[in-house]
Amino acid sequence: MSKEKKSTVYLRSTERSLPIALLRARETVMEPVREMLLQSQISEQKWRVLRVVDESGPIEQSTIAKTSCLLLPSLTRIVQAMETDGLLTRAVDSKDRRKSIISVTQKGRNLIQEHVAQSNRIFATIEEQLGKTKIGELLDLLEELRQVRI
Repeated sequence: MSKEKKSTVYLRSTERSLPIALLRARETVMEPVREMLLQSQISEQKWRVLRVVDESGPIEQSTIAKTSCLLLPSLTRIVQAMETDGLLTRAVDSKDRRKSIISVTQKGRNLIQEHVAQSNRIFATIEEQLGKTKIGELLDLLEELRQVRI
């Protein structure tokens, strides 16, 4: 009877864990953004949706979900609430009546404008500490990471 030698395999340290590092970095960036959004009582998710729709113009819901990193069922509930709040409007796509086209209202644009200066200050602070070059490199690396297929 031979004794099998067991080897122990360890996970990489949480200090060098990519998922944990990304979460930590996200929290560092999002903390002041959350504080900013508290003034308007709007959630991070609604803010992302508002920004995506404002930036893109009228847009189909599945595209919003993908661009704003939300699951489609969650987005559907968020859009309904935002429509009730007067921030977005929904119309049926003239080419495919199964699709909804979402647009930002003037009230939604006004909400974005209320936060432009503070949002720019938040990201200017980050840029001051990291530098434009590092911010650009970080964004490029994150986009590259997004393309990785596991």
